[in-house]
Amino acid sequence: MKSHTNMVNTLVLLMLFVYLASCSTTPTGSSEEKEDRGSMMESAYDSLLADSLGADNWGMRSYVMALLKNGPVRDQDSAESARLMRAHLDNINRLAEEGKLVLAGPFMGDSGELRGIYLFATEDTMEARRWTNSDPSIQAGRLKMELLPWYGSAALPLLHSVHKRISKESI
Repeated sequence: MKSHTNMVNTLVLLMLFVYLASCSTTPTGSSEEKEDRGSMMESAYDSLLADSLGADNWGMRSYVMALLKNGPVRDQDSAESARLMRAHLDNINRLAEEGKLVLAGPFMGDSGELRGIYLFATEDTMEARRWTNSDPSIQAGRLKMELLPWYGSAALPLLHSVHKRISKESI
């Protein structure tokens, strides 16, 4: 029961973090960049952008979140473990490039059985299951998943293009 409570608390904190990150309006950069971003943030409702992102009246939409957990097969040797990690990261990059994966990342510190999350740009859990099952670490049993419907900012799919602009190195 304690593990389930910790998992729920972690998930609530994660959702709060993602929501707050998606709502952040603190511009950084040169004064010219700040002015450009500031005018964008103060601009009126953009129905074309909202429609292209599938936003509802509140600027939100449905997603499917995959909680990645320790799988039943975690006894791979170091070479196989490294190979699976590389394949896992390559799969993440592929899904993101295809516009299927909105965000992904590992949990930090001692997160128990929880390893990380995927947030998929779909509200169809069966579709999200197919996408998650394309992960070599899931196929090998190193990871398993739990899928949950999730409601968040429709702007989240824009993260991938922004992330590419701020990353010096790729995973």
